[in-house]
Amino acid sequence: MQLQIDDHFIHALPSDPDRSNQRRQVRGAAYSFVTPRVPSQPTLLHAAADVAAMIGLSEEDLKAKRFTDVFSGAVVPEGADPYAMCYGGHQFGNWAGQLGDGRAINLAEVSHEGVRHTLQLKGAGETPYSRMADGLAVLRSSLREHLCSEAMFHLGVATTRSLSLIATGDAVLRDVMYDGHPEYEPGAVVCRVAPSFIRFGSFEILASRGEIDLLRQLADYTIGHYFPTLDADAPDYIEFFREVSQRTMAMIVDWQRVGFVHGVMNTDNMSIHGVTIDYGPYGWLEGYDHGWTPNTTDRQHRRYRYGNQPQIALWNLAQLASAISPLVDDVQPLRDVLEDFQQEFPKRYFEMMAAKIGLDRFQAGDEALCNDLEDVLQLTETDMTIFFRRLASIPSDLDLQRGVEFLQPVADAFYDPAQVTGEVLERWRSWFTSYTERLRQSEETQPDRMARMNSVNPKYVLRNYMAQMAIDKATQGDLSLIDELYDLLRDPYAEQPDRETWFAKRPDWARDKVGCSMLSCSS
Repeated sequence: MQLQIDDHFIHALPSDPDRSNQRRQVRGAAYSFVTPRVPSQPTLLHAAADVAAMIGLSEEDLKAKRFTDVFSGAVVPEGADPYAMCYGGHQFGNWAGQLGDGRAINLAEVSHEGVRHTLQLKGAGETPYSRMADGLAVLRSSLREHLCSEAMFHLGVATTRSLSLIATGDAVLRDVMYDGHPEYEPGAVVCRVAPSFIRFGSFEILASRGEIDLLRQLADYTIGHYFPTLDADAPDYIEFFREVSQRTMAMIVDWQRVGFVHGVMNTDNMSIHGVTIDYGPYGWLEGYDHGWTPNTTDRQHRRYRYGNQPQIALWNLAQLASAISPLVDDVQPLRDVLEDFQQEFPKRYFEMMAAKIGLDRFQAGDEALCNDLEDVLQLTETDMTIFFRRLASIPSDLDLQRGVEFLQPVADAFYDPAQVTGEVLERWRSWFTSYTERLRQSEETQPDRMARMNSVNPKYVLRNYMAQMAIDKATQGDLSLIDELYDLLRDPYAEQPDRETWFAKRPDWARDKVGCSMLSCSS
């Protein structure tokens, strides 16, 4: 196994002179060199062959003991100098000061076919930024991240990738629901892959400390290496911010499209690449509910609820704008970018919603049609994924006069069909009347419309109960469900007749089960 190590970050930016893993405040540096913890018995549970190919490794490499040793942290490859990054962040709206890679270690940057990737081990031990934690991860959270990273990629959502899931052979103490009942769980390490792991908080920590020279160094490095359309010799920080804003907007639109809820959109969990990072207490909408969040820590205020993700993205961008403001002569252009986001997002959102319901183009009146749908979807518990997938089968000449029969094509999306009566039923009838009238304005055939809708409305997503089933089996040594779900989620828009069982509403047993509904940040 040969990795083409091509580190730039650690050669371009200043390091912490202390090479120990001891916890401390780190100033005047972008990162600290660290040594990964050697696990007692690393065992490969799953690897993504296409991610391996992306970094120049073969399927044969995945079978080698050296692969498991390197990507568990047991062996540092020749030429690598692992490090943890220094950053701060706003957590739940409050400035938290220094945070940093508390349980993530950048193993190395590697190049393959002219593209550079950063390899990061999550759960490989403590770093100077671990605060009171141990820097480890458990199988439960690691399996969820491994599967979800790849599921999101194949859904077409910008994301980090996951190369491997490796059990460490060590027991890790965790209080799953923060209720004073910690238990030992099997440890694991995931290898994340991304262009870099530079975050909004990477800039925030430097601005907060008045380290403006280093702030400029980081901004110039980031532009020069990751924003090829910008001039690296004369960095334009406004255009850099505009590009980050646009990438973030595209990511959030896709989150809303597929029903993904990140759960903890702190500024330290926002990538300057506009990719989804830090899969913790995430979740997928079961019932369509703008107020739902999977994070127990957010139970009271629901700051990071599904319907608030666009507003939080804008708030987070405002914090990034504030952080880089010392680099510009006039902050008004930064404000203009934020205003552009605020004005453009609704347009992008409604264009996305129009595509989900099969409209051939977005025109006057369609915004009301989309808003009305979102309102009626929340009158009773209605499964998001099933409803939008089934909606493609609705004909433009739907007979709306006969009882409840007009709802038959989408009926299996309702958790309790008996509730779809009276005023609720009439609201649905009214919406479908407007909807089918709108469809008749198009010359597109139903098969063409169905194909287009099925390309944006997935049939399969990683519902929390599915991940929990895989966790339960893997904990008992059965890895079959990891393989099955991984294969399923590689083609989420396709009909997969032999896997139809996964196209179903959340089962009753999963409604209140830990790991299937609300999750904690340790998840």
